[in-house]
Amino acid sequence: MNRFFKILGYALGVLLLFALAAAAYINSKGIPTYKFAPPAAVLTLKVPPDSTMIARGAKLATLLCTECHKGEGGKMTGRFMPDMPKDLAPAYSLNITHDSVHGIGTWTDGELYYFLRTGIRKDGSWSPPFMPKFPLMADEDVKSVIAWLRSDDPVLFADSHEFPPNEWNFLVKLLSNIAFTPPPLPEETISIPDRTNKIAFGKYVADALCGCYACHSADFTKQDALNPEKSLGFYGGGNPLLNYEGELVPSSNITMDKETGIGGWTQQQFLEATKYGKNPKGGPLYFPMFPHTTLTDTEVNAVWAYLQTVPPIRNQVQRYKPKD
Repeated sequence: MNRFFKILGYALGVLLLFALAAAAYINSKGIPTYKFAPPAAVLTLKVPPDSTMIARGAKLATLLCTECHKGEGGKMTGRFMPDMPKDLAPAYSLNITHDSVHGIGTWTDGELYYFLRTGIRKDGSWSPPFMPKFPLMADEDVKSVIAWLRSDDPVLFADSHEFPPNEWNFLVKLLSNIAFTPPPLPEETISIPDRTNKIAFGKYVADALCGCYACHSADFTKQDALNPEKSLGFYGGGNPLLNYEGELVPSSNITMDKETGIGGWTQQQFLEATKYGKNPKGGPLYFPMFPHTTLTDTEVNAVWAYLQTVPPIRNQVQRYKPKD
């Protein structure tokens, strides 16, 4: 028996040494780099400066880009992010103005397309897990975002403002090495679903376009960008989000559970909550949720139709109450 425990002790010691060595390697390695290898069709992509596409891209930017990248004066110079989950903090968002040194002024349309899909920059560096990647977004919408990034919108005018380089903590490095990898480029063209098919269109708006599940599921670190429905607590809420003051604001359960979700809401109440930040139970909805005023009623009502099909989750999330 003593021999057994001795062998067990040696084995555990070896495992511990292996774990410590692996942790030290990951900590020194940091976020991995990848081969920048877009296919020729992507590398040579040219997005026309079409006014309709630019307008569409500007709308998408208000939903996907500006909250994180908006700096002083509203320009897209990036900012310190006090609302970053504490396990992943601290972090600065990056400059996405036309500046050729600190922004994206020298990026080609193809490089932007490849980055938005995969998160891989032209130098091979990879954006951390919490920077959204858009592997399910329609080609038309990705190109619209690029058209806006190339536009003469004043918030994108070249600005040399630069924040200190991000120094990622161990958890970010660990997740980037073992849990998350760059999603592949779509093998086929992705089109926006027919708007008359409310459920399919709503699924596209909620999952592929706005990524609503990212906040409204249980944990940023346990999500699947290629198969959102496999994310832990899919739309069941409870993700420990922070506001600008660093206060905990757990995301709401927006499944159709009648007691802990939004199963008792009407479609109109959901529309007013989504577009205007009105809570049917009284008072406003608080940041990080913000009014999605650029979404059309058709888009919001389609999301409502889609959420009817998401399996309800019983998960009571305590509502945030601001300090007096």
